[in-house]
Amino acid sequence: MLKCDMLIESKDLKSTITKLKNEENYVLLLDITVVDYLEFPDVTPSRFAAIYILRDSSYKKEITVKTFVDDDTLELDSITDLYLSANWAERETYDQYGVKFKGHPNLKRLLNHHQFIGYPLRKDYSITKGQICTETEDLMDEMEPRLKSKGYTDEEIDGLMLLNVGPSHPASHGTIRNFAAMEGETITTCITEIGYLHRGFEKSCENHTYSQIIPYTDRLNYCSAILNNIGYAKAVEEMLDIDITPRAKMIRIITGELSRIMDHLVCNGANMVDLGGLTNYWYLFAPRDLAYDLLSKLTGARLTNTYTRIGGLEFDLYDGFEADLANVLKEVEIAISDCLSLIEHNRIFHDRTQDVGVIKADFALSYGITGPNLRAAGVPFDLRKDKPYYGYENFDFDVVIGSHGDVYDRMMCRFEEMKQSIKIIRQAMKELPDGPLNINAPGILLPSKEDVYGNIEGLMNQFKLTIDGIKVPKGEHYSYTEGGNGELGFYIASDGSGRPYKVKCRPPSFYSLAAYADIVEGGMLADAIVTMASMNFIAGEFDR
Repeated sequence: MLKCDMLIESKDLKSTITKLKNEENYVLLLDITVVDYLEFPDVTPSRFAAIYILRDSSYKKEITVKTFVDDDTLELDSITDLYLSANWAERETYDQYGVKFKGHPNLKRLLNHHQFIGYPLRKDYSITKGQICTETEDLMDEMEPRLKSKGYTDEEIDGLMLLNVGPSHPASHGTIRNFAAMEGETITTCITEIGYLHRGFEKSCENHTYSQIIPYTDRLNYCSAILNNIGYAKAVEEMLDIDITPRAKMIRIITGELSRIMDHLVCNGANMVDLGGLTNYWYLFAPRDLAYDLLSKLTGARLTNTYTRIGGLEFDLYDGFEADLANVLKEVEIAISDCLSLIEHNRIFHDRTQDVGVIKADFALSYGITGPNLRAAGVPFDLRKDKPYYGYENFDFDVVIGSHGDVYDRMMCRFEEMKQSIKIIRQAMKELPDGPLNINAPGILLPSKEDVYGNIEGLMNQFKLTIDGIKVPKGEHYSYTEGGNGELGFYIASDGSGRPYKVKCRPPSFYSLAAYADIVEGGMLADAIVTMASMNFIAGEFDR
């Protein structure tokens, strides 16, 4: 259960991470989390171990670094001076586990509210012990130091307009609160507060079987639920050391790419509304509705599909699926063409999106930004190409990159990525193999209804899998897929039982949102709105 790529002493943490970054070129700090080994006191040198997950500049190698935290001090060195992504990653770790980071510039709660007492992801914190927030936090403890670091005096601070954008504003695209200090229409300083939709995804995972967790993954990025299903199922299947059938792989690619298209349609459609282009919104949302109809026929649900199963999929393709899919893809192509015809040469659109919300490549990498937001900055990182899975290496498609990293590039990258996803789906349908949908593994997949009602072995197997769950071998593992917003990762620790000891989701939009305040400072308030829309923050994903 303690396996990792590198186990180090806590005193060597900062020097080790520094060496990995400077000498071995690990440019991306993907995530930080903690495992609470309370239930294994005889196996570990201390109760808590911190896990650091990094990826190198070739994007083909990732490494997990583990260090045990001293039980007396519960302190580690902060690495916020090495990676900007460590800021929120360390805050979340402190918030959930109580591990402190020496040298962190603003170590306070992030997902849980400021009145919360205790650390909810510790094993001795009860899942039923909810705590209600009764008063709003004014965030001046963050705002004032940030303004003073920019040279503002107390008198000048008093003269600024302080404005809350969200958490209930429609332009905040979810429950995000941005607390802005304004000079006229210009944002001088911005503080982002999240946690309004935090519902304890990781804590819930620890109290359910591996299969029962799949519906929870739907609610992460609900704009592309099947991509979350696939990412989680892939992680568990790798721990089980099983290879799903060729047909299941191909159908996962087809439905996953369709979900990516739907995700991008939502992002660009909503962005057009924020820009005042309602016509474009309807152009893009009409084919998305057709895609929902198709997924409803295939999975039984429009939005939260719960389509994957550990070892395969819940349903095979229905009769007529190919024709329905071809119609959806054709309508998406028409919608993209119609939308682009209105904006490609539109001076107003160019003025509102070009040189607005610019993200430079090194800034994006330091903040752990991945997916279309990183590719728009000119970095060609796509896990489907760099770490291909399910046979993506056999498909002919391009990684779409931008040149400037502004709102315009992010929108155009998503338009072109939809075209590439259509290309992948058509190739996959042409090469779709026959054969079984699911692997033959009675200890993993539920038996058929005929077996359940027809023989005692099937009935017993159904009962055991439902009550006890799939027995995943002891161990810890990080798995990744290319989600709608970038690298979607799951770090899972198993104690050998039918319920995970720990599940940590690495949500791509969490790190994009962490960078948002730095991106919009110095710009106009109206530009901050379209910048937010172009980065596609999904509250269910970053809040979990």
